[in-house]
Amino acid sequence: MASAAVPEWLNKGDNAWQMLSATLVALQGFPGLALFYVGAVPRKWALTSAFMALYAMAATMPCWALWAHNMAFGRRLLPFVGRPAPALAQDYMLSQALLPSTLHLRSNGEVETAAVAPLYPSASMVFFQWAFAGVTVGLVAGAVLGRMSVKAWMAFVPLWTTLSYTVGAYSIWGGGFLFHWGVMDYSGGYVVLLAAGVSGYTAAYWVGPRRKEEDEEEMATASGGNLVVMVAGAGILWMGWTGFNGGDPFSANTDSSVAVLNTHICATTSIVAWVCCDVAVRGRPSVVGAVQGMITGLVCITPRSNIKYSFLLVVISDEMPVPDLS
Repeated sequence: MASAAVPEWLNKGDNAWQMLSATLVALQGFPGLALFYVGAVPRKWALTSAFMALYAMAATMPCWALWAHNMAFGRRLLPFVGRPAPALAQDYMLSQALLPSTLHLRSNGEVETAAVAPLYPSASMVFFQWAFAGVTVGLVAGAVLGRMSVKAWMAFVPLWTTLSYTVGAYSIWGGGFLFHWGVMDYSGGYVVLLAAGVSGYTAAYWVGPRRKEEDEEEMATASGGNLVVMVAGAGILWMGWTGFNGGDPFSANTDSSVAVLNTHICATTSIVAWVCCDVAVRGRPSVVGAVQGMITGLVCITPRSNIKYSFLLVVISDEMPVPDLS
């Protein structure tokens, strides 16, 4: 029976899955990235690195709720960005989620594809997309660990979220010009991973290398990171990818199931392949190589993890009968 808390359009399963997926993605940002960075850097930078990951998630939220969510998923302002507006009004948060700019019209004005309207409230959508924004900024931090001051990072996070992330998100996901050109990014291959990589390289270039005396001091003291902590962080990143790819159909449906399975098949296969390469080339396996393989597999599968056929079936045999999953 419909009520104010349970309107007719609400699908409880979709809503629960979306909030769980958002939580899994947020755990990737903190503590996942924090532990990963702490384990990868020398001890002298460990606490600062953990703070940068924590601050990335924290500072992104007020920006996201006050103006950035609607810049990325709201009504059109320019072909590459939406109108900045708060996403905190009660009527907005309790209304059915809607990405208005995803409405696609034919040349004669007829509707070709209706706007995306998942069966859960806008509050769930805001929460889910904030987790992606926070993780993306956290990934950029990896390029400037031990190089950028904390105060500079505190200013960088809201500025980059507002001026960079929203542009990519709106252009491809929110109904911007790339969306209407037919550009597809299932779960963040462009919006999250490529954006973070390009921004990280750019930030590292402008910030510059670490001071020579710091590198010499690090080599003299041999105060490297903690691989056990790094593996713990990598594990959180890996399991969090369940929500990363599984939540992007905006529904608890067959696409989300296939996306989750393909995500973990690709990650595990990449780990095994990388470890085997380590043994073949170096004569022994490497935990760093295993982690590198895991991340490589996860990144590679993200843009199209909802493919209907597991790639392993194609690799095993072209003649193997494959059930119709369309």
